[in-house]
Amino acid sequence: MMDWTDRHCRVFHRMLSQRALLYTEMVVADAVIHGKREFLLEFHEREHPIALQIGGSDPVKLAKATEIGASYGYDEVNLNVGCPSDRVQSGRFGACLMAEAALVAECFTAMQESADIPVTIKCRIGIDKQNVEETLPAFLETVSAAGAKHFIIHARKAWLEGLSPKDNRTIPPLDYDLVRRMKVEFPHLEIVLNGGLENLSQIESEARHLDGVMFGRAAYHTPWILSQVDARVFAQPANDLNRDDVVVDLIKYAELVQENDRSTKALVRHIMGLFHGEAGARIWRRALSESDKDLPVSKRIAQAHTTLIQLRQEKD
Repeated sequence: MMDWTDRHCRVFHRMLSQRALLYTEMVVADAVIHGKREFLLEFHEREHPIALQIGGSDPVKLAKATEIGASYGYDEVNLNVGCPSDRVQSGRFGACLMAEAALVAECFTAMQESADIPVTIKCRIGIDKQNVEETLPAFLETVSAAGAKHFIIHARKAWLEGLSPKDNRTIPPLDYDLVRRMKVEFPHLEIVLNGGLENLSQIESEARHLDGVMFGRAAYHTPWILSQVDARVFAQPANDLNRDDVVVDLIKYAELVQENDRSTKALVRHIMGLFHGEAGARIWRRALSESDKDLPVSKRIAQAHTTLIQLRQEKD
C-alpha cells in the first residue's frame, strides 16, 4: 500500500471504523533510522490502533527501527515479507525473504527484543517455483520457533521475475484453502488472511476458519465497507454514520492540518471512492479531480460536496 495508506488516508479510514487495525505504508528500516522521522512516523492520535510496517533484512537495523517506531506510540510493528517490487528485492527484503526463513526468524527476534509492543509478520504463501505445500509450513515453523505468533498471509505466490508488482497483486491465483490449512496445522498461531478480499460477507465466512482478515485495495477503492466493520465484525452497536457526515469531518480535518502539512493534498485522492455505489459517485470523483489544485484541500472537498448536493436537488 505504498503511497496509499499515508496518515491522511488512515485518518479518513478511522472515521469509518473505530476498531479496525490500520497499517502504515511500508517504511524501510534505513529510512526510519536516518530519514525524516517526523514525516515518516508521526501520526494523528485518533488513528489508534495502528501498526507500523517496516521493510528490511538486517536484524540490527530492524531492531533499531522497531525501537524508534515504538517510541512514537505505535501499537504494533509489522515486518513485511511479502512486497514483490524490484526496488524491494534489490535491498534483499520483502517477498524474497520467503526463501530465507532462518533470517526472518533472526530479524523477528531482534525486533521483538527491542520493543514491548507486538511484532508481527506479513508474508506471501511463497515465491516463484516453491512448492508452497511444503515451503509455507516450513517457513511458519521456523519463524514461529523464534517466538512469532501472528502472521498475515497474502494468499498468492509472488513471482519475483516475470511479473510486475501490479500483476503480482492479481495474476498469481489465490489459495485461501492453503491459508486455512495453516491454521489447522498451527492452531497456536494467529493466522490472518489477505489478498483479493472484497466484501464483508467474505470476512464473515473466513472468520469461521481464521483469526482475522486484512483488506487492502478494497478498503481503498470502496472505503464505505469499513463503516460496517465495527458492527458486523466486532459486534458493536450499528452506527448511524452517513457519507455526508464524513465529508464534514474531512473538511474539519483538512482545515486543521493543511496549512502546515503540504502532503494533505493527497487526501483528495484518498477519498475518491467515498460515494462508490451511490448516485452521484462519478460527479463526486470528477468534481474532486477537476477542482482547482491551488485551492486549500478543505475548499476542494467542500466544493465537490456542494456539487454533489446540487445534483441531488436537481434530481429531486
